Amino acid sequence: MDVAQRMVARCRQIAGCTEVPGETTRTFLSAPMREVHELLRGWMVAAGMQVRVDAVGNLRGVWEGEEGDAGRLLIGSHLDSVPNAGAFDGVLGVVFGLAVVEELCGRRLPFAIEVVGFSEEEGVRFSKPFLGSMALVGRLDAQMLALTDGGGVSVAQAIREYGLDVAQLSAAVIAVKTFAYLEVHIEQGPVLESEGIALGVVEALVGQTRLVLTFTGQANHAGTTPMHLRHDAMAATAEWIAAVEDFAQGVPGLVATVGKVETWQGAGNVIAGRVNATLDVRHAQDAVRAEAVEALLALANDAGSARGVQVRWEMTMEQAAVPMDARLTTLLEAASARAGVTSLRLTSGAGHDAMVMAEEVPAAMLFVRSPGGLSHHPDEAVIVEDVAAALATVMEFLPMLGDDRAEREDDDA
Repeated sequence: MDVAQRMVARCRQIAGCTEVPGETTRTFLSAPMREVHELLRGWMVAAGMQVRVDAVGNLRGVWEGEEGDAGRLLIGSHLDSVPNAGAFDGVLGVVFGLAVVEELCGRRLPFAIEVVGFSEEEGVRFSKPFLGSMALVGRLDAQMLALTDGGGVSVAQAIREYGLDVAQLSAAVIAVKTFAYLEVHIEQGPVLESEGIALGVVEALVGQTRLVLTFTGQANHAGTTPMHLRHDAMAATAEWIAAVEDFAQGVPGLVATVGKVETWQGAGNVIAGRVNATLDVRHAQDAVRAEAVEALLALANDAGSARGVQVRWEMTMEQAAVPMDARLTTLLEAASARAGVTSLRLTSGAGHDAMVMAEEVPAAMLFVRSPGGLSHHPDEAVIVEDVAAALATVMEFLPMLGDDRAEREDDDA
């Protein structure tokens, strides 16, 4: 089987590890994650890698360099999914890292390669994304460990129930000599396909703000309460949702999404007394994003005030726009050209573990075209030839990275 075809087949095999039969749903440290770990562990061990699972459930396989204390390149992405997901979001990047090691055919590089399968990136179970990569940069703190899921289980408890030790989190932090991070990911958008180009070299990831808004009115009987005497939390929420869409359409480059709405103790014959709604706001310029968030919260207050509904909000994520390392980005683009593959520089509208890792180590991202621009959907796909092009690019990138690292060390000497 061709290498790229094998990578695609492995992604589809992992997609079968799921909490919900008939679809791919795999959240942080759920039972199916053990199946994923076992599959990847077997493939990594067969490739000659040293494998472990760290204290937050990240799967980590190391291919040592020529010298034991050599520097380390991290290649990684996430293994969790959104509900009813596709087979390639996140998982492709982990399988890709393994394929890079396999393509070396036993050859050692001047540096080690560590392939990381992050246990959590999507934020589904605990409404907090990037728990896996946060551990690698030492930012998984007590507040995050205390977060609870819908069943009242905390992050710390989930870690213990998985058989891991919270006290060992410090051992999850990246090795001191880690000098670069590379993430290969499907684009999750239509830009590359619209340009007829297989690969994208990511220059920056847009900033994100995520919030949960609570609209609190007065629950009451749907038949006996006149319309003008109601304090309907659902009606206030609905008006605000429409206002969010209208506002975002008027700001170039802004995207704003209300993705989840929950009615507390709702029923068909009861006026909604309390509604929770999420808000996700993204823009490449942090100042524009901040102004938009302020305006959208004001619109929520307006919708609530008109109905005697109180509005409170809690910020669950505030992430500044993150540029990728300019030097690594240039190398990745040059590697693509050397491999005979056309690439396009672009900005990522989605969040990725690379934006967390970039805080501690130079980071780069390579996008693989998404047919139909489709992601977070069962029909998510890749083109085998695009996967092969990405692998050829990274295999050219490795020696260029080694030369560049040597130059940097000479400059620092």
